[in-house]
Amino acid sequence: MKQSIRPVITGLIFIPFSVLYFAVWGYAQETDITQHPNSINAGIQKSLQDQIGAGRGNINTPGSSLHMINRDPFRSIRRGRNLFQRKFTVAQGLGPRNGDGFGDISADASLGAGLADSCAACHGRPRGSAGFGGDVFTRPDSRDAPHLFGLGLLEMLADEITLELRAIKNGASERAQKSGQNIRARLQSKGIFYGFIRALPDGSVDATGVKGVDADLRVRPFFHHGGTISIREFVVGALNGEMGLEAFDPDLAKASSGGNITTPSGMVLDGSIDAIEAPPVSSESDDSDLDGVANEIPVSLIDYLEFYLLNYFKPAIHRENSRVRTGRKLFQQIQCVSCHVPSLIVERDRRVADVETKYQAQKGSFNQLYAVATPLVQATPNSGNPPVKKPMEKRFIVNNIFADFKRHDLGSNFWERNFDGTITKEFMTEPLWGVGSSAPYGHDGRSVNLWSVIMRHGGEAQSSRNRFARLSAGQQALLMEFLQSLVLFPPDDTASNLNPKNPRAANYPQNGHGSIALPKLFNDPSDLE
Repeated sequence: MKQSIRPVITGLIFIPFSVLYFAVWGYAQETDITQHPNSINAGIQKSLQDQIGAGRGNINTPGSSLHMINRDPFRSIRRGRNLFQRKFTVAQGLGPRNGDGFGDISADASLGAGLADSCAACHGRPRGSAGFGGDVFTRPDSRDAPHLFGLGLLEMLADEITLELRAIKNGASERAQKSGQNIRARLQSKGIFYGFIRALPDGSVDATGVKGVDADLRVRPFFHHGGTISIREFVVGALNGEMGLEAFDPDLAKASSGGNITTPSGMVLDGSIDAIEAPPVSSESDDSDLDGVANEIPVSLIDYLEFYLLNYFKPAIHRENSRVRTGRKLFQQIQCVSCHVPSLIVERDRRVADVETKYQAQKGSFNQLYAVATPLVQATPNSGNPPVKKPMEKRFIVNNIFADFKRHDLGSNFWERNFDGTITKEFMTEPLWGVGSSAPYGHDGRSVNLWSVIMRHGGEAQSSRNRFARLSAGQQALLMEFLQSLVLFPPDDTASNLNPKNPRAANYPQNGHGSIALPKLFNDPSDLE
Protein backbone atom coordinates (compact mmCIF):
# COMPACT_ATOMS: atom_id res chain seq x y z
CA MET A 1 0.00 0.00 0.00
CA LYS A 2 1.47 3.33 -0.99
CA GLN A 3 2.35 5.48 2.01
CA SER A 4 1.74 9.21 2.03
CA ILE A 5 4.08 11.90 3.28
CA ARG A 6 2.50 13.52 6.29
CA PRO A 7 3.31 17.07 7.41
CA VAL A 8 5.58 17.32 10.45
CA ILE A 9 3.60 18.63 13.41
CA THR A 10 4.74 19.10 16.98
CA GLY A 11 3.04 20.18 20.18
CA LEU A 12 -0.73 20.52 20.05
CA ILE A 13 -2.27 19.20 16.87
CA PHE A 14 -4.54 21.66 15.10
CA ILE A 15 -4.34 21.47 11.30
CA PRO A 16 -5.01 17.81 10.53
CA PHE A 17 -7.60 17.83 13.29
CA SER A 18 -9.57 20.46 11.42
CA VAL A 19 -9.67 18.35 8.30
CA LEU A 20 -10.15 14.88 9.61
CA TYR A 21 -12.52 15.44 12.50
CA PHE A 22 -15.19 17.44 10.74
CA ALA A 23 -14.73 17.23 6.99
CA VAL A 24 -16.62 13.98 6.61
CA TRP A 25 -18.16 13.59 3.17
CA GLY A 26 -21.00 11.35 4.20
CA TYR A 27 -24.15 10.94 6.13
CA ALA A 28 -25.92 8.09 7.90
CA GLN A 29 -25.00 5.29 5.47
CA GLU A 30 -22.55 5.09 2.58
CA THR A 31 -20.88 2.77 0.12
CA ASP A 32 -17.38 3.37 -1.20
CA ILE A 33 -16.45 4.72 -4.60
CA THR A 34 -14.73 1.46 -5.62
CA GLN A 35 -18.10 -0.30 -5.31
CA HIS A 36 -20.20 2.49 -6.81
CA PRO A 37 -18.11 4.89 -8.90
CA ASN A 38 -19.91 8.15 -9.61
CA SER A 39 -19.13 11.42 -11.34
CA ILE A 40 -18.95 13.47 -8.13
CA ASN A 41 -16.95 10.90 -6.13
CA ALA A 42 -19.61 10.80 -3.40
CA GLY A 43 -19.06 8.09 -0.83
CA ILE A 44 -16.26 6.56 1.18
CA GLN A 45 -12.98 7.22 -0.57
CA LYS A 46 -11.28 3.92 0.30
CA SER A 47 -12.16 0.30 -0.33
CA LEU A 48 -12.70 -1.98 2.64
CA GLN A 49 -9.34 -3.62 1.99
CA ASP A 50 -7.62 -0.24 2.06
CA GLN A 51 -9.35 0.55 5.36
CA ILE A 52 -8.10 -2.74 6.81
CA GLY A 53 -4.64 -1.62 5.71
CA ALA A 54 -1.68 -3.35 7.35
CA GLY A 55 -3.88 -4.83 10.08
CA ARG A 56 -3.26 -4.01 13.72
CA GLY A 57 0.54 -3.92 13.50
CA ASN A 58 2.21 -1.67 16.05
CA ILE A 59 2.98 2.04 16.42
CA ASN A 60 5.87 1.63 13.96
CA THR A 61 3.90 -0.26 11.27
CA PRO A 62 2.73 2.27 8.67
CA GLY A 63 -0.84 1.67 7.54
CA SER A 64 -1.77 -0.26 10.68
CA SER A 65 -4.44 0.66 13.20
CA LEU A 66 -1.99 1.05 16.09
CA HIS A 67 0.23 3.29 13.97
CA MET A 68 -2.66 5.52 12.91
CA ILE A 69 -4.42 5.72 16.28
CA ASN A 70 -1.19 6.70 18.00
CA ARG A 71 0.32 8.94 15.32
CA ASP A 72 -2.67 10.28 13.38
CA PRO A 73 -5.61 10.06 15.81
CA PHE A 74 -7.94 12.44 13.98
CA ARG A 75 -7.62 10.50 10.76
CA SER A 76 -8.36 7.37 12.83
CA ILE A 77 -11.60 8.96 14.00
CA ARG A 78 -12.59 9.65 10.42
CA ARG A 79 -11.79 6.10 9.35
CA GLY A 80 -13.87 4.76 12.22
CA ARG A 81 -16.75 7.03 11.21
CA ASN A 82 -16.61 5.81 7.62
CA LEU A 83 -16.61 2.20 8.83
CA PHE A 84 -19.63 3.01 11.02
CA GLN A 85 -21.42 4.37 7.94
CA ARG A 86 -20.26 1.63 5.55
CA LYS A 87 -22.92 -0.58 3.99
CA PHE A 88 -21.36 -4.06 4.11
CA THR A 89 -22.04 -6.68 1.46
CA VAL A 90 -22.69 -10.42 1.51
CA ALA A 91 -19.32 -10.97 -0.16
CA GLN A 92 -17.71 -9.18 2.78
CA GLY A 93 -19.48 -11.46 5.26
CA LEU A 94 -22.78 -9.70 5.93
CA GLY A 95 -25.32 -12.11 7.41
CA PRO A 96 -26.79 -14.47 8.17
CA ARG A 97 -28.54 -13.45 11.40
CA ASN A 98 -27.33 -15.24 14.48
CA GLY A 99 -28.43 -18.84 13.99
CA ASP A 100 -30.22 -17.55 10.91
CA GLY A 101 -32.94 -16.55 13.37
CA PHE A 102 -33.53 -20.08 14.71
CA GLY A 103 -32.87 -21.20 18.27
CA ASP A 104 -33.79 -20.60 21.91
CA ILE A 105 -34.46 -16.87 22.03
CA SER A 106 -34.88 -16.95 25.80
CA ALA A 107 -31.23 -18.05 26.04
CA ASP A 108 -29.93 -15.77 23.29
CA ALA A 109 -31.95 -12.61 22.67
CA SER A 110 -29.78 -11.65 19.68
CA LEU A 111 -31.74 -14.21 17.65
CA GLY A 112 -34.44 -11.55 17.47
CA ALA A 113 -32.16 -8.76 16.28
CA GLY A 114 -32.64 -7.40 12.81
CA LEU A 115 -30.18 -7.81 9.95
CA ALA A 116 -28.79 -4.37 9.19
CA ASP A 117 -26.07 -3.68 6.61
CA SER A 118 -24.40 -0.82 8.52
CA CYS A 119 -23.98 0.41 12.08
CA ALA A 120 -25.74 3.62 11.06
CA ALA A 121 -28.81 1.67 9.94
CA CYS A 122 -29.89 1.51 13.59
CA HIS A 123 -27.74 4.25 15.15
CA GLY A 124 -28.10 6.98 12.52
CA ARG A 125 -29.93 9.60 14.56
CA PRO A 126 -30.69 12.40 14.00
CA ARG A 127 -30.70 11.18 10.39
CA GLY A 128 -33.02 8.30 9.68
CA SER A 129 -32.31 5.13 7.74
CA ALA A 130 -34.81 3.84 5.20
CA GLY A 131 -36.46 0.64 6.35
CA PHE A 132 -35.06 0.68 9.87
CA GLY A 133 -36.86 2.15 12.84
CA GLY A 134 -34.26 1.03 15.34
CA ASP A 135 -36.55 -1.40 17.17
CA VAL A 136 -35.37 -5.00 17.52
CA PHE A 137 -37.16 -8.09 18.80
CA THR A 138 -34.59 -8.89 21.47
CA ARG A 139 -37.37 -8.62 24.07
CA PRO A 140 -41.05 -9.50 23.57
CA ASP A 141 -42.02 -5.82 23.73
CA SER A 142 -39.10 -4.67 21.55
CA ARG A 143 -36.03 -2.56 22.24
CA ASP A 144 -35.47 0.89 20.78
CA ALA A 145 -31.91 1.52 19.58
CA PRO A 146 -30.47 4.57 21.36
CA HIS A 147 -28.31 7.27 19.83
CA LEU A 148 -24.58 6.94 20.47
CA PHE A 149 -23.62 10.59 20.95
CA GLY A 150 -21.22 10.98 23.87
CA LEU A 151 -20.63 7.22 24.09
CA GLY A 152 -16.98 7.53 25.14
CA LEU A 153 -17.88 9.81 28.02
CA LEU A 154 -20.43 7.24 29.21
CA GLU A 155 -17.78 4.52 29.17
CA MET A 156 -15.27 6.62 31.09
CA LEU A 157 -17.74 7.83 33.72
CA ALA A 158 -19.04 4.31 34.36
CA ASP A 159 -15.52 2.91 34.64
CA GLU A 160 -14.40 5.62 37.06
CA ILE A 161 -17.49 5.13 39.23
CA THR A 162 -16.80 1.40 39.29
CA LEU A 163 -13.19 1.90 40.38
CA GLU A 164 -14.22 4.27 43.17
CA LEU A 165 -17.00 2.02 44.49
CA ARG A 166 -14.67 -0.97 44.50
CA ALA A 167 -11.97 1.04 46.29
CA ILE A 168 -14.53 1.86 49.02
CA LYS A 169 -15.44 -1.81 49.32
CA ASN A 170 -11.81 -2.96 49.43
CA GLY A 171 -10.94 -0.32 52.03
CA ALA A 172 -13.85 -1.38 54.24
CA SER A 173 -12.87 -5.03 53.90
CA GLU A 174 -9.29 -4.30 54.96
CA ARG A 175 -10.46 -2.33 58.00
CA ALA A 176 -12.89 -5.08 59.00
CA GLN A 177 -10.20 -7.75 58.84
CA LYS A 178 -7.71 -5.66 60.82
CA SER A 179 -10.19 -4.56 63.49
CA GLY A 180 -12.20 -7.75 63.78
CA GLN A 181 -15.34 -5.62 63.58
CA ASN A 182 -18.09 -5.36 60.97
CA ILE A 183 -17.62 -2.19 58.89
CA ARG A 184 -20.58 -0.49 57.20
CA ALA A 185 -19.45 1.72 54.31
CA ARG A 186 -21.43 4.21 52.27
CA LEU A 187 -21.07 3.70 48.52
CA GLN A 188 -20.90 7.06 46.82
CA SER A 189 -19.10 8.21 43.69
CA LYS A 190 -19.33 11.50 41.82
CA GLY A 191 -22.06 12.55 44.25
CA ILE A 192 -24.23 9.52 43.35
CA PHE A 193 -25.38 7.24 46.18
CA TYR A 194 -25.28 3.48 45.56
CA GLY A 195 -26.34 2.24 49.00
CA PHE A 196 -24.17 0.52 51.60
CA ILE A 197 -21.96 -2.53 51.92
CA ARG A 198 -21.11 -4.33 55.13
CA ALA A 199 -17.61 -5.80 55.35
CA LEU A 200 -17.06 -8.70 57.74
CA PRO A 201 -13.86 -9.70 59.58
CA ASP A 202 -13.64 -12.98 57.63
CA GLY A 203 -13.14 -11.01 54.38
CA SER A 204 -16.66 -11.49 53.06
CA VAL A 205 -18.91 -8.60 52.09
CA ASP A 206 -22.66 -8.29 52.55
CA ALA A 207 -23.98 -6.44 49.48
CA THR A 208 -27.71 -6.60 50.25
CA GLY A 209 -27.73 -2.84 50.82
CA VAL A 210 -26.33 -2.00 47.38
CA LYS A 211 -28.66 0.09 45.20
CA GLY A 212 -28.79 0.51 41.43
CA VAL A 213 -25.78 -1.64 40.56
CA ASP A 214 -24.85 -5.32 40.82
CA ALA A 215 -23.13 -6.73 43.89
CA ASP A 216 -19.81 -6.71 42.01
CA LEU A 217 -20.15 -2.89 41.86
CA ARG A 218 -19.44 -2.84 38.12
CA VAL A 219 -21.44 -0.10 36.39
CA ARG A 220 -22.45 -1.35 32.96
CA PRO A 221 -23.50 1.72 30.95
CA PHE A 222 -24.56 0.05 27.71
CA PHE A 223 -28.01 -1.36 26.92
CA HIS A 224 -31.10 -0.21 28.76
CA HIS A 225 -30.84 -2.91 31.42
CA GLY A 226 -27.16 -2.20 32.00
CA GLY A 227 -25.55 -5.20 30.32
CA THR A 228 -22.18 -4.33 28.84
CA ILE A 229 -19.01 -2.75 30.22
CA SER A 230 -17.13 -1.45 27.22
CA ILE A 231 -17.45 0.06 23.77
CA ARG A 232 -15.32 -2.74 22.38
CA GLU A 233 -17.68 -5.45 23.60
CA PHE A 234 -20.63 -3.45 22.31
CA VAL A 235 -19.05 -3.12 18.84
CA VAL A 236 -18.06 -6.78 18.46
CA GLY A 237 -21.41 -7.99 19.79
CA ALA A 238 -23.49 -5.67 17.59
CA LEU A 239 -21.53 -6.51 14.44
CA ASN A 240 -22.34 -10.16 15.04
CA GLY A 241 -25.88 -9.89 16.42
CA GLU A 242 -27.25 -7.18 14.14
CA MET A 243 -25.16 -7.64 11.00
CA GLY A 244 -23.92 -11.22 10.96
CA LEU A 245 -20.32 -9.99 10.82
CA GLU A 246 -18.03 -12.14 12.95
CA ALA A 247 -14.92 -10.61 14.45
CA PHE A 248 -12.10 -12.44 16.14
CA ASP A 249 -10.82 -9.92 18.63
CA PRO A 250 -7.68 -11.01 20.50
CA ASP A 251 -8.30 -8.40 23.21
CA LEU A 252 -11.73 -9.73 24.11
CA ALA A 253 -10.52 -13.31 23.71
CA LYS A 254 -7.79 -12.73 26.29
CA ALA A 255 -9.94 -10.73 28.71
CA SER A 256 -12.87 -13.17 28.53
CA SER A 257 -10.43 -15.94 29.49
CA GLY A 258 -9.37 -14.12 32.65
CA GLY A 259 -6.60 -11.93 31.25
CA ASN A 260 -5.95 -8.23 31.69
CA ILE A 261 -5.67 -6.04 28.60
CA THR A 262 -5.74 -2.36 27.71
CA THR A 263 -7.46 -1.69 24.39
CA PRO A 264 -6.01 0.76 21.84
CA SER A 265 -8.54 3.30 23.13
CA GLY A 266 -7.21 2.97 26.68
CA MET A 267 -10.02 0.93 28.25
CA VAL A 268 -8.75 -1.62 30.78
CA LEU A 269 -10.57 -4.96 30.66
CA ASP A 270 -9.68 -7.33 33.50
CA GLY A 271 -11.22 -10.75 33.14
CA SER A 272 -10.06 -11.76 36.62
CA ILE A 273 -12.52 -9.23 38.10
CA ASP A 274 -15.24 -8.78 35.47
CA ALA A 275 -17.10 -11.10 33.12
CA ILE A 276 -15.99 -9.95 29.66
CA GLU A 277 -17.94 -10.97 26.57
CA ALA A 278 -15.98 -13.31 24.31
CA PRO A 279 -15.77 -12.70 20.55
CA PRO A 280 -18.14 -14.81 18.42
CA VAL A 281 -15.31 -16.79 16.79
CA SER A 282 -12.18 -18.36 18.29
CA SER A 283 -9.68 -17.52 15.55
CA GLU A 284 -9.26 -15.56 12.33
CA SER A 285 -9.86 -18.74 10.32
CA ASP A 286 -13.10 -19.65 12.13
CA ASP A 287 -16.26 -19.37 10.01
CA SER A 288 -18.91 -20.33 12.55
CA ASP A 289 -21.82 -18.88 10.52
CA LEU A 290 -20.80 -21.05 7.54
CA ASP A 291 -21.18 -18.28 4.99
CA GLY A 292 -17.83 -19.02 3.37
CA VAL A 293 -16.17 -15.87 4.70
CA ALA A 294 -13.67 -15.97 7.56
CA ASN A 295 -12.09 -13.03 9.41
CA GLU A 296 -15.05 -10.90 8.34
CA ILE A 297 -14.05 -8.00 10.57
CA PRO A 298 -10.27 -7.90 11.10
CA VAL A 299 -9.06 -6.52 14.42
CA SER A 300 -7.85 -3.26 12.85
CA LEU A 301 -11.46 -2.37 12.00
CA ILE A 302 -12.54 -3.03 15.60
CA ASP A 303 -9.73 -0.74 16.74
CA TYR A 304 -10.96 2.09 14.50
CA LEU A 305 -14.61 1.66 15.45
CA GLU A 306 -13.82 1.62 19.17
CA PHE A 307 -11.62 4.72 18.83
CA TYR A 308 -14.26 6.57 16.82
CA LEU A 309 -17.00 5.83 19.33
CA LEU A 310 -14.75 6.81 22.24
CA ASN A 311 -14.47 10.23 20.59
CA TYR A 312 -18.07 10.43 19.33
CA PHE A 313 -19.56 13.94 19.50
CA LYS A 314 -21.57 15.04 22.52
CA PRO A 315 -25.16 16.15 21.86
CA ALA A 316 -25.85 19.84 21.34
CA ILE A 317 -27.69 22.57 23.24
CA HIS A 318 -30.17 24.49 21.13
CA ARG A 319 -31.63 27.93 21.88
CA GLU A 320 -31.45 28.79 25.60
CA ASN A 321 -33.94 31.63 25.98
CA SER A 322 -35.82 32.70 29.11
CA ARG A 323 -38.53 30.07 28.56
CA VAL A 324 -35.95 27.30 28.33
CA ARG A 325 -34.13 28.55 31.44
CA THR A 326 -37.42 28.64 33.34
CA GLY A 327 -38.19 25.10 32.17
CA ARG A 328 -34.80 23.96 33.44
CA LYS A 329 -35.56 25.47 36.87
CA LEU A 330 -38.90 23.65 36.95
CA PHE A 331 -37.11 20.41 36.04
CA GLN A 332 -34.91 20.92 39.08
CA GLN A 333 -37.75 22.01 41.36
CA ILE A 334 -39.81 18.88 40.79
CA GLN A 335 -36.63 16.89 41.57
CA CYS A 336 -36.11 15.15 38.26
CA VAL A 337 -32.42 15.86 38.88
CA SER A 338 -32.35 13.31 41.69
CA CYS A 339 -31.84 10.71 38.94
CA HIS A 340 -31.10 12.88 35.91
CA VAL A 341 -27.97 14.50 37.37
CA PRO A 342 -27.13 17.51 35.16
CA SER A 343 -23.31 17.36 35.15
CA LEU A 344 -20.61 14.86 36.10
CA ILE A 345 -16.81 14.95 36.03
CA VAL A 346 -14.43 12.62 34.21
CA GLU A 347 -11.14 12.62 36.10
CA ARG A 348 -9.04 11.18 33.26
CA ASP A 349 -10.36 11.98 29.81
CA ARG A 350 -9.04 9.48 27.24
CA ARG A 351 -10.50 11.29 24.23
CA VAL A 352 -8.31 13.14 21.75
CA ALA A 353 -10.82 15.92 21.06
CA ASP A 354 -13.96 17.57 22.37
CA VAL A 355 -16.71 19.19 20.33
CA GLU A 356 -19.03 21.67 22.07
CA THR A 357 -22.12 22.41 19.96
CA LYS A 358 -24.57 25.18 20.81
CA TYR A 359 -27.14 27.48 19.26
CA GLN A 360 -25.52 30.51 17.60
CA ALA A 361 -27.84 32.21 15.13
CA GLN A 362 -25.13 34.32 13.52
CA LYS A 363 -22.50 31.60 13.07
CA GLY A 364 -24.71 28.56 12.71
CA SER A 365 -25.86 27.27 9.33
CA PHE A 366 -28.29 24.35 9.43
CA ASN A 367 -30.33 24.38 12.63
CA GLN A 368 -28.47 27.52 13.79
CA LEU A 369 -25.96 25.30 15.56
CA TYR A 370 -22.26 26.06 15.79
CA ALA A 371 -19.59 23.65 17.04
CA VAL A 372 -16.29 24.53 18.69
CA ALA A 373 -13.78 21.70 18.41
CA THR A 374 -10.82 21.48 20.78
CA PRO A 375 -7.96 18.99 20.46
CA LEU A 376 -7.01 17.18 23.66
CA VAL A 377 -3.69 15.67 22.61
CA GLN A 378 0.00 16.46 22.81
CA ALA A 379 2.83 15.23 20.63
CA THR A 380 5.50 13.13 22.30
CA PRO A 381 8.98 14.58 21.66
CA ASN A 382 11.48 12.42 19.80
CA SER A 383 8.88 9.76 19.01
CA GLY A 384 9.37 9.66 15.26
CA ASN A 385 7.74 11.25 12.26
CA PRO A 386 4.85 11.75 12.50
CA PRO A 387 5.18 11.97 16.29
CA VAL A 388 3.14 9.89 18.70
CA LYS A 389 0.17 11.92 19.91
CA LYS A 390 -1.31 10.97 23.26
CA PRO A 391 -4.45 12.19 25.08
CA MET A 392 -3.71 14.81 27.74
CA GLU A 393 -5.93 12.78 30.13
CA LYS A 394 -7.06 15.86 32.01
CA ARG A 395 -10.18 16.38 34.08
CA PHE A 396 -13.29 17.15 32.03
CA ILE A 397 -16.70 18.43 33.17
CA VAL A 398 -19.47 16.62 31.30
CA ASN A 399 -22.28 19.16 31.25
CA ASN A 400 -25.93 18.49 30.42
CA ILE A 401 -25.69 14.71 30.53
CA PHE A 402 -28.62 14.27 32.98
CA ALA A 403 -27.85 10.72 34.16
CA ASP A 404 -26.83 8.90 37.34
CA PHE A 405 -25.49 5.56 36.01
CA LYS A 406 -27.87 3.58 38.20
CA ARG A 407 -30.70 1.16 37.58
CA HIS A 408 -34.13 2.17 38.88
CA ASP A 409 -37.58 0.62 39.11
CA LEU A 410 -39.92 3.10 37.42
CA GLY A 411 -43.05 1.06 38.01
CA SER A 412 -45.06 -1.43 36.00
CA ASN A 413 -45.48 0.91 33.02
CA PHE A 414 -41.79 0.38 32.30
CA TRP A 415 -41.45 -3.25 33.31
CA GLU A 416 -40.28 -5.52 30.52
CA ARG A 417 -41.22 -9.10 29.78
CA ASN A 418 -38.44 -11.53 28.92
CA PHE A 419 -38.79 -14.55 26.68
CA ASP A 420 -38.30 -16.94 29.63
CA GLY A 421 -41.32 -15.46 31.40
CA THR A 422 -39.40 -13.36 33.91
CA ILE A 423 -39.87 -9.63 34.30
CA THR A 424 -37.10 -7.00 34.18
CA LYS A 425 -38.07 -4.20 36.54
CA GLU A 426 -34.95 -2.05 36.74
CA PHE A 427 -33.39 0.00 33.95
CA MET A 428 -30.46 2.36 33.64
CA THR A 429 -31.32 6.04 33.89
CA GLU A 430 -31.38 7.25 30.30
CA PRO A 431 -29.07 10.25 29.79
CA LEU A 432 -31.28 13.09 28.61
CA TRP A 433 -28.78 14.78 26.34
CA GLY A 434 -30.22 14.56 22.83
CA VAL A 435 -33.72 13.82 24.16
CA GLY A 436 -35.23 16.71 22.20
CA SER A 437 -34.60 14.93 18.90
CA SER A 438 -34.68 11.23 19.74
CA ALA A 439 -38.34 10.20 19.80
CA PRO A 440 -39.92 7.73 20.42
CA TYR A 441 -39.14 7.38 24.11
CA GLY A 442 -38.63 4.67 26.69
CA HIS A 443 -36.36 1.66 26.36
CA ASP A 444 -39.08 0.06 24.26
CA GLY A 445 -39.94 3.12 22.16
CA ARG A 446 -43.60 2.96 23.21
CA SER A 447 -43.94 6.58 24.37
CA VAL A 448 -44.58 8.87 21.43
CA ASN A 449 -43.62 12.21 23.00
CA LEU A 450 -41.96 13.78 26.03
CA TRP A 451 -45.20 14.44 27.90
CA SER A 452 -46.24 10.81 27.56
CA VAL A 453 -42.95 9.36 28.77
CA ILE A 454 -42.87 11.69 31.79
CA MET A 455 -46.42 10.73 32.76
CA ARG A 456 -45.50 7.07 32.31
CA HIS A 457 -43.02 7.29 35.21
CA GLY A 458 -43.91 5.54 38.45
CA GLY A 459 -42.10 3.54 41.10
CA GLU A 460 -39.01 5.39 42.32
CA ALA A 461 -39.97 8.37 40.12
CA GLN A 462 -43.61 8.53 41.18
CA SER A 463 -43.22 11.65 43.33
CA SER A 464 -41.46 13.59 40.55
CA ARG A 465 -44.08 12.46 38.06
CA ASN A 466 -46.84 13.66 40.40
CA ARG A 467 -45.14 17.04 40.82
CA PHE A 468 -45.02 17.36 37.03
CA ALA A 469 -48.71 16.45 36.79
CA ARG A 470 -49.56 19.20 39.27
CA LEU A 471 -47.83 21.89 37.20
CA SER A 472 -50.04 24.10 35.10
CA ALA A 473 -50.24 23.39 31.39
CA GLY A 474 -48.06 26.43 30.77
CA GLN A 475 -45.41 25.24 33.22
CA GLN A 476 -45.41 21.76 31.70
CA ALA A 477 -44.88 23.36 28.29
CA LEU A 478 -41.89 25.33 29.63
CA LEU A 479 -40.32 22.19 31.08
CA MET A 480 -40.73 20.36 27.80
CA GLU A 481 -39.24 23.32 25.90
CA PHE A 482 -36.17 22.86 28.08
CA LEU A 483 -36.00 19.15 27.24
CA GLN A 484 -36.44 19.96 23.56
CA SER A 485 -33.33 22.16 23.72
CA LEU A 486 -31.22 19.03 24.37
CA VAL A 487 -30.68 17.95 20.78
CA LEU A 488 -28.64 15.76 18.49
CA PHE A 489 -27.09 17.30 15.41
CA PRO A 490 -25.87 16.17 11.98
CA PRO A 491 -22.09 16.73 12.13
CA ASP A 492 -21.81 16.97 8.35
CA ASP A 493 -24.15 19.96 8.18
CA THR A 494 -23.04 21.80 11.30
CA ALA A 495 -20.83 24.87 11.03
CA SER A 496 -17.79 24.92 13.28
CA ASN A 497 -14.61 26.79 14.09
CA LEU A 498 -12.94 24.35 11.69
CA ASN A 499 -15.44 24.68 8.85
CA PRO A 500 -17.53 27.86 9.15
CA LYS A 501 -19.54 27.23 5.93
CA ASN A 502 -20.77 30.03 3.71
CA PRO A 503 -24.56 30.43 3.45
CA ARG A 504 -24.12 33.05 0.72
CA ALA A 505 -22.36 30.65 -1.64
CA ALA A 506 -24.28 29.54 -4.75
CA ASN A 507 -24.20 25.84 -3.83
CA TYR A 508 -24.99 26.25 -0.14
CA PRO A 509 -25.41 24.02 1.85
CA GLN A 510 -23.32 21.59 -0.20
CA ASN A 511 -20.40 24.02 -0.21
CA GLY A 512 -19.70 23.27 3.44
CA HIS A 513 -19.21 19.55 3.01
CA GLY A 514 -15.49 18.85 2.87
CA SER A 515 -14.79 22.45 1.90
CA ILE A 516 -11.50 22.67 3.81
CA ALA A 517 -8.61 22.76 1.38
CA LEU A 518 -7.54 19.14 1.56
CA PRO A 519 -4.80 19.29 -1.10
CA LYS A 520 -2.85 21.76 1.05
CA LEU A 521 -2.52 19.15 3.76
CA PHE A 522 -2.04 15.95 1.81
CA ASN A 523 0.67 15.16 -0.69
CA ASP A 524 -0.99 11.94 -1.79
CA PRO A 525 -4.70 11.84 -2.71
CA SER A 526 -4.82 8.16 -1.70
CA ASP A 527 -4.47 9.34 1.90
CA LEU A 528 -8.00 10.72 1.86
CA GLU A 529 -10.52 8.62 3.75
